Amino acid sequence: MKKLQELTLFDKFLFDETMDIPEAHEAVLQIIFGDDNLKLLTPAQTEKEIRTAPWLRSIRLDVYAIDQEKRIYNTEAQKAEKKDLVKRSRFYQSLIDSSLLEPGEINFNQMNDTCIIMITPFDLFGEGRYQYTFRSRCDENQALSMEDGAIRIFLNSHGKNPEEVSPELTEFLKYMESTDAALAENSANEKLKKIHKHVSQIKASEEMGVKYMQKWEEKVLDREEGRAEGRASEIYIIRNQIEQVQRTPEETAELLVLEPEYIKKVAELLEEYPEETDVQIAARILKAGVCE
Repeated sequence: MKKLQELTLFDKFLFDETMDIPEAHEAVLQIIFGDDNLKLLTPAQTEKEIRTAPWLRSIRLDVYAIDQEKRIYNTEAQKAEKKDLVKRSRFYQSLIDSSLLEPGEINFNQMNDTCIIMITPFDLFGEGRYQYTFRSRCDENQALSMEDGAIRIFLNSHGKNPEEVSPELTEFLKYMESTDAALAENSANEKLKKIHKHVSQIKASEEMGVKYMQKWEEKVLDREEGRAEGRASEIYIIRNQIEQVQRTPEETAELLVLEPEYIKKVAELLEEYPEETDVQIAARILKAGVCE
C-alpha cells in the first residue's frame, strides 16, 4: 500500500479527490481542450453510477461534469494497461447517451454533446501521440464528418510528438505520471499550478489520510467478499456430498480432487455453524488460510 503522499494522479483515490474540486477539474479540461473560457456548469460527480436496468451491466464513471454549453464530460484515469479500453469507451458512451432524454422525448437533437476522455500512461494505439481524438467520419469521404456530438479522446503521457500538441498538455500529462512538486512549481503553466495546489492540500490533509485508509480497507474487504462468493459454489458441492450423499470427508476429497485437510476443515465448520450460508463458510475458510 502506498502512502497518501506517494500517490500520483494516475492513482484512483488522488485523481477522484482532486477532480472532485471544481476549480481543479475545470483547469484539467481547459488544458485538454485549449480553451480558457470553458466553465463547468455543475460540480463534478465522482464515482457516478449509470445503470439502464437492474439485470444489466452498470458503469461507474471516474468523473462526470457538464459545462456552460451543456456538454457532458466523462474523464477517466486508467493506470493499468488493459486491452478493452476502446470498447469500454463505446459502452460508456452508450450508457451515458441512454440517460440523456426524458421518457417520451421525440427529438433526438435534444441530446447533449458528450466527450469521453481516457488518460493513460501507455500508448494504446502505438503511434507515439500524446492525444488521439475520434469522431464519426464517412469511409467514402474522410472529409465528411457525422456531427452527432460525440467525441472520444485518449491521452498518452508517453507521447513523442510535442510539436503537435500544446506545451500545457504535455506538461500536464507528465505531471499526471510523476505528480512532482518541482515540475509544477517551476512551470509557467498557471493551470498546472492550480491543480498542484489542490493536490498538495489533499496530501497534507489529515482528514484525507483517514479517508484514504478507509477506502483501502473497503477495497480489501470487497476483494475478500468477492473471493468468498466465488468459492461458495465449491462449499455447496462439499456440503451436498457430506450431508446428503453421506460421503466421508476422505471420500469427498478423493471425488473432488481436493486436499483431505481442506475437506475436513469445511466439514468441521459446517457442523459448528449449521445456520451459516455457503458464502459465510467460504469466508471462514479464507480467513483460516486452509489450502484446497
